[in-house]
Formats: sequence, C-alpha cells, structure tokens
Amino acid sequence: MALVVEAKGLSKRYGETVAVDSLDLEVPEGALFGLLGPNGSGKSTTIRMLTGQTRPSAGTATVLGVDTAADPVEVRRRVGIIPEQETPPSFLTAAEYLRFVAAVRGFAGVEKAADWWFDFLDFGDKRDVLCKDLSRGTRQKLMFAQAFLHSPRLALIDEPLVNFDPIVQHQVKEFLVEYVEKGNTIFLSTHILEVAEEVCTGYAVLHRGRLFATGTPDELRQTGRHLPEVFLELVRQDRGHA
Repeated sequence: MALVVEAKGLSKRYGETVAVDSLDLEVPEGALFGLLGPNGSGKSTTIRMLTGQTRPSAGTATVLGVDTAADPVEVRRRVGIIPEQETPPSFLTAAEYLRFVAAVRGFAGVEKAADWWFDFLDFGDKRDVLCKDLSRGTRQKLMFAQAFLHSPRLALIDEPLVNFDPIVQHQVKEFLVEYVEKGNTIFLSTHILEVAEEVCTGYAVLHRGRLFATGTPDELRQTGRHLPEVFLELVRQDRGHA
C-alpha cells in the first residue's frame, strides 16, 4: 500500500533543546493514524514539520510524495491542516474566511461546501460574524471546516476535539471514520488515549521527542490489553530511566 507520510531521521532542535529526535515514521494511504504523547512530547512540532511550517534540523519527510522541506507550499496546498492553536483572521467573517481559504487553494466549489459545513457543525447563524467575535468552540468548528473544505486526500490534525462539546465531538469522530472509509487518510495527534483507541487504525507513541512504539489498537485488543495502559506503561518506564 502506498505511503502518504514518510519520515526518516526527522529531528528538530531549538538550541540545546531536542523537540523531536530522529523520528522514523510511515503512514499508509487509508489510515486513521494517531500520534500519541503527553503534552510537550513533540507531537505539534512533528505536525509542523510534516506540513512544511517548520524546517527540520535533520532528516527528511515526504507527504503525498512531496518533500516537505523542498516544497512546503505544495504540501500545504495538497493537504488539510488544523493546527493546535491557530485561529482564523479576526477581521474576516466566518464565511469570508472559508472563501479566502478556497481562493488560496484554487477551489471553485466553496459556496456549496461551506453551506454543508455550516449545517453539519450547526453554526450557520455565525457565517456573517467576525472571527474575533466567535467563541472558542465556534472558531474550532471553522478551522475544522477549512481543513476539509476541498476534500483533501490527507488531513493533519493537532488535537482534533479540543474546544468541542460532547455532541460535536461525537459528530467529528464519526466524520473522521467515514472520511477514511472513503479512501482518504487522517493523521492526528492527541493525548486523549480513549479517542485514539476508539477511532484510530494505527498509532505511534512519542515521548520526549522519541518514538517508543507503533502498532494498532486491534493488535492490542487481541492480547487483552488496551492502548491507555500500554501508553502509560511506556511513558512511566521512560521517566523511570531519566
């Protein structure tokens, strides 16, 4: 099966601090892949490198066959991205922001797609509200919509359920599963292990910037174990050796 994400020796240093340390990672097409780790483990830095927003200090990464360091703009054109903390421009309305994103991506079907997302995430009454006046939850809905507006083959999402209430969380989880069933790929980072076990087809555990384990929730269940307990065991062992 074709790989849509491939990292070899991917590293990022900030002075003496090692945020990501020699990461080797492969994500096949059609996966709902979870990058798991506690806060500060390097998950967000990894996504920023994979989306060409941050240059690696060492190593290489290709996304949809594009070298992320050599052509970061092309990577971002092809994929959908939901950063952990980025918010939409305060001076645009919600509808204007989606039109802006569509224009940047050269996507012509914005009105129909935007209507679908306003309806699906139930925030159509906010379409003409300035982004600066939107609640955190509504801004997150808007960021989710912009990432999938053009139906990308691959979306990279940092903490996909942050700021969502339980009803929207359920909707979003169902959407992600169905999106992958259509042949697309999702790469998400999260520290909510129960969510990863529920929806992910594969996972990697990252701690202190290093890769500790990869596998699938199904493989764990066959051994009578669950992802949260394996994750905690790995992290505690590493901390004990520090």
